[in-house]
Amino acid sequence: MKERLEALKAEALLELAQVASQQQLNEMRIKYLGKKGPLTEVLRGMGALSAEERPAIGQVANDVRGAIEAVIESKQAEYQQAETELRLRAETIDVTLPGKPGAIGAMHPLGKVIQQIEDIFIGMGYTVAEGPEVEQDYYNFEALNLPKNHPARDMQDSFYITEDILMRTQTSPVQVRTMEKMKGQGPIRIICPGRVYRRDDDDATHSHMFTQIEGLVIDRNIRMSDLKGTLLQFVQELFGQDTKIRMRPSFFPFTEPSAEVDVTCSMCGGAGCRVCKQTGWLEILGSGMVHPRVLEMAGYDPEEYSGFAFGLGVERVAMLKYDIEDIRHFYTNDLRFLKQFAHI
Repeated sequence: MKERLEALKAEALLELAQVASQQQLNEMRIKYLGKKGPLTEVLRGMGALSAEERPAIGQVANDVRGAIEAVIESKQAEYQQAETELRLRAETIDVTLPGKPGAIGAMHPLGKVIQQIEDIFIGMGYTVAEGPEVEQDYYNFEALNLPKNHPARDMQDSFYITEDILMRTQTSPVQVRTMEKMKGQGPIRIICPGRVYRRDDDDATHSHMFTQIEGLVIDRNIRMSDLKGTLLQFVQELFGQDTKIRMRPSFFPFTEPSAEVDVTCSMCGGAGCRVCKQTGWLEILGSGMVHPRVLEMAGYDPEEYSGFAFGLGVERVAMLKYDIEDIRHFYTNDLRFLKQFAHI
């Protein structure tokens, strides 16, 4: 048996010397050291040996196994080292090459317009107020002089969640909540930016979700002339000092009197073009003096306090400012569109 073990050792070392790959090395490990290998078969036959022979043969078998394992481990280390060197060569980085610039994000055009409008009004002494987008019917309609079954509710087709809960159709509820917090005391000067929702068919000029900014001023002796002066200063800072405004009578349930506000077309300067449909004017917002009933419901004495409110669609302003013809561009996340405004 000793001779067989020595012959097995010589055979294994000869074959291992000719191994040329990791796969062949694994095959040799299984062939000679596996459960069905010749070394295992020899060891199983040790039961037939005498008690005196077993220790000597066992020592020889261990020496043979150790010699084979040593060669296998040596070659295994060589292959691992070669593999590491190959991977390092493939992953070599030339630190002298110029770097690849990363893509840098930029503000969305709507975000730019919102920030610009906020900066204008903050400079005029206003603060920014916010409120929930999921709103109570009371704040969205009733507290704004629109009781249930009022025909003017048809002007805003709403997303109702329950009978009394809906997605807000305007940011005016923020104004009501602010007046309630003030408990009938002035002054108030706020703007309320935020998303609003209406059941509308999406097309080039309409969206079921859009962004509004509304403003509210409450104080003693507030007049229509204060509203006009405020809006004139606002549009001149937004569109340029040569911009003019005109106010046309209109109707809003929460203001009386009410007015639509037009500005001279920023594209033609009032001369008339396709954008303004040859009129020289563009409608951008609605406004008016806060209705006495709205003041009363919020806890103000309309004999002592008065105020004005206004609201505009941010998308409408952005479309005019950047000459964008389709409101849907703001919401499709098309990088080709958004990259145009990265440096504006």
